[in-house]
Amino acid sequence: MADLLAPRVTPRLAREPLTALDDGSRCLALLAADACDDRKAIDIQLIRVDGVGYLTDWFVICSGASTSQVRAICRSVEERLERERGRRPLRIEGLEGGRWVLIDYGELIVHVMSPAARSFYDLESFWGHGEMEHYAAPPAQA
Repeated sequence: MADLLAPRVTPRLAREPLTALDDGSRCLALLAADACDDRKAIDIQLIRVDGVGYLTDWFVICSGASTSQVRAICRSVEERLERERGRRPLRIEGLEGGRWVLIDYGELIVHVMSPAARSFYDLESFWGHGEMEHYAAPPAQA
């Protein structure tokens, strides 16, 4: 009887490992991560979750040391994605509080969090079965 009540899960086909030439959602995630880095975000992580969930394809998770920095990071992401890709978020949650802001682009969700909120909610562990990639800023050009 319990088997009848259990949700059915249809596994998706495994995708290729991360490469420099990947799909558009990865490019969007990298652009968002770069915008976070522009405002000195702390510990920027990208997590590919398209094979393990249905909410989105990618998460970008980072921290800001203060509510002002969290908001500045969010503005940077919004401005960069609109300017370079013509994309506006579907919704933004938590901007007023500035402890955990979620910017939803559909195939990409950006989480900008205070260090305390990030430690408490520990999204990296929750989504740890996704494919993780630590963001490394491109080298500065002379």
